[in-house]
Amino acid sequence: MSLPLYCLIATLLSFLLCTLALALLIPRLRAMKMGQKILDIGPAWHAPKEGTPTMGGISFLLVSIPCGILLALLAEREGEHAVVYPFLVALFYAVANGAVGIADDLTKLRHHRNEGLTPTQKILLQIVLSAAYLSILRMTGMIDTTLYFPGIGMYIDLGFFTYFSLMLLLIGITNCANLTDGIDGLAASVGGVIFAFFALLSVLHAEISSLLLSSLLLGCCLSFLLFNHHPARIFMGDTGSLFLGASAAAIPLMLGNPLIILLCGIVYIVEGASVILQVLYYKRTRKRLFLMAHIHHHFEKCGWSENKIVAVFSALTFTACLLAYFLP
Repeated sequence: MSLPLYCLIATLLSFLLCTLALALLIPRLRAMKMGQKILDIGPAWHAPKEGTPTMGGISFLLVSIPCGILLALLAEREGEHAVVYPFLVALFYAVANGAVGIADDLTKLRHHRNEGLTPTQKILLQIVLSAAYLSILRMTGMIDTTLYFPGIGMYIDLGFFTYFSLMLLLIGITNCANLTDGIDGLAASVGGVIFAFFALLSVLHAEISSLLLSSLLLGCCLSFLLFNHHPARIFMGDTGSLFLGASAAAIPLMLGNPLIILLCGIVYIVEGASVILQVLYYKRTRKRLFLMAHIHHHFEKCGWSENKIVAVFSALTFTACLLAYFLP
């Protein structure tokens, strides 16, 4: 089977099933009163969003698991035995991070607040998951101590520090993607561009395992945008954003180019950096560097509409992916 056909099947399958899941999920979440709590310090115009169903990202998990199994069976039937294991391991890693998001979202809903698990609880769980994932990759020979540096086109052996660096990368990108989920359509739009780019790279490098996961997630993002564009009918919650973030960090590992996410995921990096800089600057000066962190809220307070922010951030992601494509 040709690679574009794999991509088409995975994208359409996940899109259709995710659309069906969300259509059934929204009224169910409303009936269960699983609505989003809005921070009082946020933009005043976010107040009407209070009560919008959250945890929509659970649709990603409900769809990706059976879809993943079907795609793995299809690849197995086509004789692509070598791609099944790395695909399923990466998918399990993403789903496990989504499960952390479920725990976080349920904690928020149970206590009727905007904060769920403590940062320490989240990080400890993510350390365990990323360490387990990297250990599996190491034991199966899918990674070693060499790290490819895009831009200079060289492999450098960093010894044990490679695994430490990859763990920081996995956890950092996962949490930065989580921070990107703050306005209607932003996380799904940025994620959609990134996964489309990864699907393209997978075709060019004939890497079916990463193609299957990229296409699967592309379909989920496109489907979610049907319900999450402004004004959103549902939010993905940490369930969805941690799942997407873990996937965005894991797929470059499958492509043998883990550091490329630092460029094509530039919006994730900027979102995470804005929070860190805001905290450090405030502790030092007792003044705010941005009108509000995360950075997308800063632009909101500058008068940008949510649609404009989504368009600009998506365009920035597309440009970064284009640059990454031409890197050696």
